[in-house]
Amino acid sequence: MNYFVEGLQGSGKSTLVKRLSEKHPNYTAIHEGDYSPVELAWCAYVDRETYKQILEKYKDIRDEIEKNSFAEDDHMIICYTKILTDIPGFHKDLEKYEIYNGNLDSETFRDIVLRRFKNWQGDNNIFECSIFQNIIEDMILFQKCSDEEIVDFYKQIQEVLADKPYEIVYLQADDIKSNIDIIRKERSDDQGNEMWFPLMLGYFDNSPYALEKGVKGTEALLEHFKHRQELELRICEELFPERNIVLRSKNYKI
Repeated sequence: MNYFVEGLQGSGKSTLVKRLSEKHPNYTAIHEGDYSPVELAWCAYVDRETYKQILEKYKDIRDEIEKNSFAEDDHMIICYTKILTDIPGFHKDLEKYEIYNGNLDSETFRDIVLRRFKNWQGDNNIFECSIFQNIIEDMILFQKCSDEEIVDFYKQIQEVLADKPYEIVYLQADDIKSNIDIIRKERSDDQGNEMWFPLMLGYFDNSPYALEKGVKGTEALLEHFKHRQELELRICEELFPERNIVLRSKNYKI
């Protein structure tokens, strides 16, 4: 069995992954930025020629890049956020090779996601936000997909996962604002300066979706989160009825 832990930012996914890992010590927990057979968040996805160019450009840290790189078909996956370096611009440069943030056209994006889910044959994994969050965020905010387009895409994901052992564990937030307020405080520096929320807000405000709709700011972001949760729960109910467990965020028992 494999577990996909999903929910909005601040719903407690990391805590649940930790608790499931404690309950199943023989399982492997896979977080954002780790090498994952199904998810590419915080990873560069490049062809072999581009990979060679990156190694040459950053030859001073070639060993670190190679240590955090994984071959997959005709591509290389670089877990670049795992690489600590003071080389100016390295992380920003590698960020442009992510599949998210509008870096790819819709067709290429979907082909990559579907192919990786189809090829995945693993077991005993606990995946953090690997089936909904990053994919749906990109489809809403950058590809500007309608709910029906997203549901149709997840019908394809459901088909390629049909014979694989997994459950989706979804943490439903009853009070989204309170959850966000908590992680705003948790993800601040020692002086109380917020580190995460300004980046999240800028990410949303400058997305093609927000710019087209003419919306911005905290209330608009919270409304987006509310919509995303409703859509994700709909997908769970309609497409994965026998494969999902919905828990109340921060109010559940394993």
